[in-house]
Amino acid sequence: MTYIEVLLVAISLLLLMPTLVIFVQVISACLLKTNENRISQRDISIAVLIPAHNESSGIIATLNSIKPQLKAIDRLLVVADNCNDDTAAVALTVGAEVIERNDLGQLGKGFALDFGIKHLRKNPSEVVIIVDADCIVEANSISRIADYALHHGRPVQALYLMHAKSDDLKSKVAEFAWCVKNLVRPLGYAKLGLPCLLMGTGMAFPWHTISNADLANSNIVEDMKLGIDLSIAGYPPIFFTNTKVTSDFPLASEVQYGQRTRWEHGHLAMILSEVPKLFAQGIIKGNKNLLAIAFDLSVPPLALLVMLLFGYAAVTGITLIIYDIGLLAFQITLTGVSLLSIAILTAWLGWGRSIMTFTALLLIPVYVVSKVPSYIKFLFKRQKVWNKTERD
Repeated sequence: MTYIEVLLVAISLLLLMPTLVIFVQVISACLLKTNENRISQRDISIAVLIPAHNESSGIIATLNSIKPQLKAIDRLLVVADNCNDDTAAVALTVGAEVIERNDLGQLGKGFALDFGIKHLRKNPSEVVIIVDADCIVEANSISRIADYALHHGRPVQALYLMHAKSDDLKSKVAEFAWCVKNLVRPLGYAKLGLPCLLMGTGMAFPWHTISNADLANSNIVEDMKLGIDLSIAGYPPIFFTNTKVTSDFPLASEVQYGQRTRWEHGHLAMILSEVPKLFAQGIIKGNKNLLAIAFDLSVPPLALLVMLLFGYAAVTGITLIIYDIGLLAFQITLTGVSLLSIAILTAWLGWGRSIMTFTALLLIPVYVVSKVPSYIKFLFKRQKVWNKTERD
């Protein structure tokens, strides 16, 4: 085998790995039984922490979905972070406890969370639940997730789904991809007894796991970083399907683009910086949870994986036809294409039919092509600065 053939095979194996991860997660989510989530009914002191930057237009709905679920001993704390609107006043009218932070030199959700945790440290609750200011928390979710987190002594991630307000192809594919990422894949891992990544909202933490966490940073995917840091510290997050938090994708296409760019650029940056470290520590410590997180994190955004895998299949196929080399690489890549196609179709059959039609599913390549500029931008002008998604 020549050096070129070795290189072609190495690249094909590199692309096959995240494909295998998705395939295993999706098939496990479909075929394995769900572990029974038994929780007690005892009272737990809970603090719901909501970071809010200029959220006066929508925070009332969020607070109203949470407040009826709280007991007299619980706290509903809003951090009005660098606001220039009446977020603080609006939150006070609903009965929330409000603290204000004004520091334009430290922008980002992580700084707001750190500010809130420091405030709670004066009188800590047993469990802290973090909810974004544009989310609706399903009834009975607060007590369930708090009890589950305290019982296991680990962070717990609720099911977090986003819905498209528009019926256009991009919006529906984005909603389906979100469902695969935030429901199907972590569900598959949960059925295998493996941890999940944190998703930014609907996260419950026993006080001892969050009180000293490194939150004060401007990472544009602070949730991923927090989940990784806690996993390394010995507290890998658990996915809990008996609770749900929902929100909507923004309507404006330019706002959607900015939101997805932040998520995807942040995710890709975390792959480059954290995956090698997680694999190394997982192997050295013999820690299956760190290895599971490493494999999960190594899966790039679905559109990018489709683009890379199908594109490389074309490259190896053309190389094989013209130069008569790379047969093994082509076969491995075709295996990856087949596995990814099966995984996507299975996820659609199980969870996606209510989101998009089969015809729309077949048009995913059109959506993938539309994402090319965002991924090129990552190579030359990566987004590194946190910015808030504008609300409708």
